[in-house]
Amino acid sequence: MKETCTCNFEFSQNIREIDFNGIKIGGDKSFFFLKENENTSKPVFVLEINIFNPEQCSHIVKDVYGEFFENKIELIKQAQTSDCDILGLKFNIENINQTKEACELLKTLLPHITKPLMIRGTNISDTDKVLIPELIKILDRKSLIAFANEYTYKEIVPLVIKGNHILVIRTPIDVNKLKEMNLTTSQMGLDLNKIIIDTDTGGLGYGLEYGYSIMERVKIAGLNGNIMLNMPIISFCSEESLKTKEASSDMLNRNYGELKQRTKMIEVVTASAVISAGANVIVLNHPDSISILKGLVE
Repeated sequence: MKETCTCNFEFSQNIREIDFNGIKIGGDKSFFFLKENENTSKPVFVLEINIFNPEQCSHIVKDVYGEFFENKIELIKQAQTSDCDILGLKFNIENINQTKEACELLKTLLPHITKPLMIRGTNISDTDKVLIPELIKILDRKSLIAFANEYTYKEIVPLVIKGNHILVIRTPIDVNKLKEMNLTTSQMGLDLNKIIIDTDTGGLGYGLEYGYSIMERVKIAGLNGNIMLNMPIISFCSEESLKTKEASSDMLNRNYGELKQRTKMIEVVTASAVISAGANVIVLNHPDSISILKGLVE
């Protein structure tokens, strides 16, 4: 007698969808719920520039915008002619004493920013817990705020709530810490629909592979109905990939190819990987990479 096995899988129908100034972020559906001829969500692309000190940008950014580095208004105007969906500004100050100067720069730039905006701090917690709240106070529009972590969220979350912004929460490649941070910030009053999660990732090799697997786990858990993991995912994959020697050194064997072209391809390949893993927002450094990836997605 043949036995019939009935397996009951419960899937939520989608990842949370955020409307960011008319841009749809997230809304991924499980393939079980896709209707005929219905598309899954498409990734959103951020072009990010180290705006406080543009000289700290990667060499591929300098190749494109080098002549505008002395005039930051012209720099962001040129950046906005790209295919990016969102303009990202990283306020890469060197110490807390430059916070006031960073705020004055943001005030100067805001009237010239026409695309949706993401602002980011230094990635140094002691600095960001001071810098990011002060930058948020300057904003005159709904923005993406990147990022809060376990060391900075207490200072950042209240101002994000007050300004009706969207917050990126970063946890270092750890699913349990991610759930804990989302729960903790929601208990402070942050709407779960205002959170984008950053699982962090390596640039190339095993670091990328491990980061990829964590993104997949988070995405699958979200589609299985875990309300603390069904937020859109952002990836700062370009920053990580461009740190590698393969993307920054011109001293490698000629079989590696010409540096400028190699760097862009490393950026594109890394971004392609995290898109495949389920990332919804992709932060890149080179405008050409955005055009290439948009063509691939379409």
